Amino acid sequence: MVELSDSKAPVVASPCIGICALDSAGYCRGCWRTGNEIGSWLRMSEAERDRLIHKVLPARAEEALGFATQLVGRERLAHALLPLAAAPIGRGWNHDELEDLLPPGPPIEAAVLAGLVPRPQGTQVLLTRRTETLRNHGGQVGFPGGRVDKLDRNVLATALRESNEEIALGAGQVQALGYLEPFVTITGFRVTPVVAVIDPAFIARPQPSEVAEVFEVPLDYLMDPVNLREVAFEHGGRPRHVLEYSWPGQRIWGATAAILYNLRRRLEQVR
Repeated sequence: MVELSDSKAPVVASPCIGICALDSAGYCRGCWRTGNEIGSWLRMSEAERDRLIHKVLPARAEEALGFATQLVGRERLAHALLPLAAAPIGRGWNHDELEDLLPPGPPIEAAVLAGLVPRPQGTQVLLTRRTETLRNHGGQVGFPGGRVDKLDRNVLATALRESNEEIALGAGQVQALGYLEPFVTITGFRVTPVVAVIDPAFIARPQPSEVAEVFEVPLDYLMDPVNLREVAFEHGGRPRHVLEYSWPGQRIWGATAAILYNLRRRLEQVR
């Protein structure tokens, strides 16, 4: 995001990620600046802004969300993701595969939270199984999330709001790390994944009308190419392919498997 004072002032990038709400300590839960620092941002020297961005704000975030430091490989993961400063654009990295099957009109914007939970035995990925009676994707395994509401400031806000509504994940129990590229679904959704760290002390309270079950799968298992298979089938007059993991008692496939595949490919590019 950029902040402008008037047409003659220089454009100055800020650490704002669109989550603008002060906590009890007076810090913005999105960028960790105080109200005074936000208001005086354009008047600060470059050295003052640099010190805040690279030293002060990260220290505040770690103090408030210390659980995030427990995530093994957090720096590598953050480098692999698209930055939170601006949500990714584009039709979806799989759009060409589904173009002839998508419903007419613009896609329905949505977001999901790909939550990583640091555990003593290794990082776990938090997943949900949707209630069977839901109109879209009922009974399927996925990430907490849903369509963008008109009151949501951005897709990050959507992912956090939906996670709170579906599994009672509080704002102080999650730290967003970055985005993955959008993914389109055959039902006409353009889904933006937000990758985040979840407090291992978090206890999910599923909303029964939306979520039937919350469970965890080791990240190492999901990032191992051996455990991901491609299933071929014919639909709409031509061959199609869908990705799928087999996990005891669960079928992790379709959009969820594709999002995890995308995460793996981005991690493979960062050494």
